Amino acid sequence: MNLSEKRIDYQQLNSLALAYMGDAVYDVFIRRYLLDSGKTKPHRLHREATRYVSAKAQSAILKKMVDESFLNEEELAVMKRGRNAKSGTIPKNTDVQTYRHSTAFEAVIGWVYLANNMDRLNAIMEEAVKKIETRGVDTA
Repeated sequence: MNLSEKRIDYQQLNSLALAYMGDAVYDVFIRRYLLDSGKTKPHRLHREATRYVSAKAQSAILKKMVDESFLNEEELAVMKRGRNAKSGTIPKNTDVQTYRHSTAFEAVIGWVYLANNMDRLNAIMEEAVKKIETRGVDTA
């Protein structure tokens, strides 16, 4: 099977499937960002990555993006679907609200990625990193 021939109807995917994809895309982006910034020691990479990819960080990034009207109408609709999705799992290290908002953030990323809108995906990723770097969000 040639993966480039297979097209997913991302518009019909449920929010948790979008979040599954978004989690992977965001994680790879952050790992690449950290390596590009010169960090190479595994323990430090892991610790730094947590600042960006934790549920608390993702939830805070999303909240800022919503407050600043960064997301467009379609992205807001996907975000709301992701936030309201019932995963059936209980988060280990965070509260349910934070977990749902981080899932919503990942769903937006998954949706934009599967829409193949790489310019918008890069804009969202850069904005997320900027919010962490400038201490615009609390990740502790």
